[in-house]
Amino acid sequence: MLAPDLLDILVCPKSKAPLVYFPKGETGDDEAAGFLLCPASRLRYRIDDGVAVLLVEEALELPAPDVERLLATARTLGLSLP
Repeated sequence: MLAPDLLDILVCPKSKAPLVYFPKGETGDDEAAGFLLCPASRLRYRIDDGVAVLLVEEALELPAPDVERLLATARTLGLSLP
C-alpha cells in the first residue's frame, strides 16, 4: 500500500495530471495487483513491492475504452478520483 500523503503529491510524469490509485487491483481484492492510472495520458503504472514505477517508458498505454472501464470500476470500489 502507498502512503496517503505520498498519493497527494504523485502525478503522472507525462501529463502532470493526478493519478487514480487502485490499491488492490482492478477487482479490489488483490494487494499484489495494485497500480496507478492516469486518465489524462491513459497510462497504467505498476507498483513493485510497494514502490510506484512512474517511468513513462515502462507504463502500459491503455485504449480509451479501457480507461473509462477502469474509472467506472474505481467509482464502484469507492476509490478517490481526481
